[in-house]
Amino acid sequence: MQLTKTQTTVRIMIGLFFLLAGIDHLTFQRTEFLALVPNWVPMNPDIIVIISGWIEILLGLALILLTHQKTKIGWCVAFFLVAVFPGNIAQLVNHKDAFHLNTDLLRWLRLPFQPILIMLVLWSTGAWENYREKSVGFLKK
Repeated sequence: MQLTKTQTTVRIMIGLFFLLAGIDHLTFQRTEFLALVPNWVPMNPDIIVIISGWIEILLGLALILLTHQKTKIGWCVAFFLVAVFPGNIAQLVNHKDAFHLNTDLLRWLRLPFQPILIMLVLWSTGAWENYREKSVGFLKK
């Protein structure tokens, strides 16, 4: 499947964002990311931040470099974003300040950006279009 230049640019930008966010997990903003770990997670929050940081680095590199697997990687990134979404909700519910989100209003306003990011990932990798083509092809058989 051939993607447009815009899709490719967005995919690379998201990949860079993931790469930088992963590095931030491990270095400069580690404390900020701790605020996103829900209280109910039965592990040391710092370990969760480190693991998720490495996953983000790997997903970012994959988005940028593994162009022949972009649709599969798109689904992996989308599932990862769904898996970490409870952290955004936990930040709101637990009233934890992080990333300049120091009011409940700001924390509420952040929540819709996760689904938007998921849609951008699926669009920019061609994952959603690939899924629709396969689904329609299945219905025609």
